[in-house]
Amino acid sequence: MHRGHAVRGTTRKPARTSEIEAAGAEAFIADPDRIASVMPALDNVTVVCVLLGSASGEREHLDALHGSRLEMLLARLIDTTARGVVYEARGTVSEEVLATGAERVRRACGDSRTPFELLETPRADGEAWLAAALAGVEMLIKPR
Repeated sequence: MHRGHAVRGTTRKPARTSEIEAAGAEAFIADPDRIASVMPALDNVTVVCVLLGSASGEREHLDALHGSRLEMLLARLIDTTARGVVYEARGTVSEEVLATGAERVRRACGDSRTPFELLETPRADGEAWLAAALAGVEMLIKPR
């Protein structure tokens, strides 16, 4: 828990659950390539953080992850308790792929009237990245 919030982190690798738990979050095994495996992790979640700006893989895989998979996730969020989305729009993934993902977030969240924040601070900036991510979450949960 950070700042009093319960946090759930997903990984597709069971061996990484201990890292998530050591950071104070509840670990959940889910694969972003299989959106159906992610949906149970979103039970009672207020803000969904899509932190795949530094995902690795072939270009085709990254295109799908920030394209059709992201679009499917955003469409399914309508039927959840999620009140907002933070999308990591900077990272080691190509700028073109991340810009496409950010545009999908803008469009889908605009259509569904779901508030969103784009995380533009590079993860390599460590503390600044964490501060920006937390600020994005706080913006989404504060009363409007």
